[in-house]
Amino acid sequence: GKALGYGQPQINAIAIETAMQNSGLATSLAIANFAAMPMAAIPGAVFSVWHNVFGAVIANLMAKSVDKRAADSHAEYTVIDERSWNRSAHCAVFRNCVEPMFCVTFELDITNFLNMVRTKGYSFTMAMIYAVGRCANSIAEFRYRFINGEIVLYDRIDTSFTYLGRGEELFKMVNVRMADTLEDYVHTAARTAKEQKEFFTGPPGNDVFVFSPLPWVSYTHISHTNQGRHDNAVPMFDWGKYFERDGKIILPFSVQAHHSFVDGVHIGMLAESLQRYLNK
Repeated sequence: GKALGYGQPQINAIAIETAMQNSGLATSLAIANFAAMPMAAIPGAVFSVWHNVFGAVIANLMAKSVDKRAADSHAEYTVIDERSWNRSAHCAVFRNCVEPMFCVTFELDITNFLNMVRTKGYSFTMAMIYAVGRCANSIAEFRYRFINGEIVLYDRIDTSFTYLGRGEELFKMVNVRMADTLEDYVHTAARTAKEQKEFFTGPPGNDVFVFSPLPWVSYTHISHTNQGRHDNAVPMFDWGKYFERDGKIILPFSVQAHHSFVDGVHIGMLAESLQRYLNK
């Protein structure tokens, strides 16, 4: 599994499935090749039943372990009392919608930011992830999540981004904690992305912003896959290929957020905060 770039959850699934199928195969081969010795099929049959029971138990334990890592990561959060929460009614309106996530695309002027990035020799992608993460963290509405049916507010949100190495066509998901400075984050993120061998190290936690840049094309709208989970409130950020217009460098930028927590006014707050940061 590791040789193919699979993460631990996928490796666990392959191991359990292989063991369960092998026990069934052993029974079938014993019956087909040792018809005169019916007792030969008993070990395979016994272990086939054993693997079906024990495999299901192990799979359930592993799944709970993954859920716990996703819910109880290093980040700290406060459980919200919905009875006194000022957004309780608004959250209830959107919480069980067929599609509670909404996506907005707008343009950013990255002229000054791009000049700075090039001067310092930073990766534009890593620098942009830090800029967005920093600004989104400053707005509480982007830090709300659902955990085990409860609403929580994280103290801080980290990053999870797609990374495609030079000459590659298959991306990997890389998790990097936010840093205090742009320089620290850029260097840490670049090193982590290059050193990671697996495509996926596990499902992203609740305490991340997901980034999936699309630097090959400019666009005016973007949509995302839907896992069908109404309680998935992790925001996703994208941007396309930047271009020049009237002497400025323009970047198409998108944000997808859960309407239970984020409204249009908060998207506007993010746009203003991010543009101010990029202008510095």
